Amino acid sequence: MRRYGKNPDEDDIRVRPNPKGNRPRTSIRPKHEDAAEGMVLTVDRGRLTCLVGDRTIHAMKARELGRKAAVVGDRVDIVGDLTGKKDTLARIVRIGKRTSVLRRTADDDDPYERVVVANADQLAIVTALADPEPRPRLIDRCLVAAYDGGLEPLLVLTKSDLAPADQLLEMYGALGVPFVVTSREELYEGNAADRVREQLHGRVTAFVGHSGVGKTTLVNALVPEAKRRITGHVNAVTGRGRHTTTSALALPLDSADGGWVIDTPGVRSFGLHHVDPSRVILAFPDLVPGTENCPRACSHDEAECALDQWVADGHADPARLYSLRRLLATRERREGD
Repeated sequence: MRRYGKNPDEDDIRVRPNPKGNRPRTSIRPKHEDAAEGMVLTVDRGRLTCLVGDRTIHAMKARELGRKAAVVGDRVDIVGDLTGKKDTLARIVRIGKRTSVLRRTADDDDPYERVVVANADQLAIVTALADPEPRPRLIDRCLVAAYDGGLEPLLVLTKSDLAPADQLLEMYGALGVPFVVTSREELYEGNAADRVREQLHGRVTAFVGHSGVGKTTLVNALVPEAKRRITGHVNAVTGRGRHTTTSALALPLDSADGGWVIDTPGVRSFGLHHVDPSRVILAFPDLVPGTENCPRACSHDEAECALDQWVADGHADPARLYSLRRLLATRERREGD
């Protein structure tokens, strides 16, 4: 056996080869200065479909991004094969800063936060007036998520041929949320789609609602025929819809003014574990000045809250304070209907 002295010559020392390759490890990552900008259209089992210029390509997340995941609506930097040809795969190396985020948890006691959509300007909350019956608590929860995530809400009421919209609109009138009322006949004729489209021009709008309310049917009326998705029906026994949309998908509006709609899977619960109740007040700018005299850490739903006197002095509509407290209560209670 060969023995080495105290000062062996370097050429005499045997160096074991790198079992994983010839290139030494380094912490220096490439800058990817030639990366192309794209937008995530949908995500399916780790594969992301992105729009780069006028081409649709498939990509995967680069290892250096770690656990940071890209979602529909994200602006991303992509390298690799950007031809969009069959069996090609590019890499997402950067995820841009998000301007807004729609998030939810499975339930109020679930700490796991899920980002549903990024960079949307508006959240269209789609609710049927009948078949299935409207669920005001779910609407409230979607409103809280919209305000917390930086999205402007839009209320879209469908199936007005089955039930009037007056009662539901009265509940949300004090919030000042814009709304559109549609019927099934109008939707097929195109008039209803035109009224909804007026609220979407030049914007990215995420559509959310529980199954069976006609959300995907409405989205199909707004986008080019080649982009339309399969729709389902409402179970006559349970009154619930069947999940035909299983993943979020961004689709271009069928409009010369541009804009995008993002169809999301139907939800049966909308957890708000991630929402800080103190931020909900920011959705009521007319009430914010009245909180200056509130006690520290005021929940705005207690006897010492200064908002009661602020409203009593005529500085704001009492209905606005009621709406705020209803949304705050929504944050604290679990979805039970």
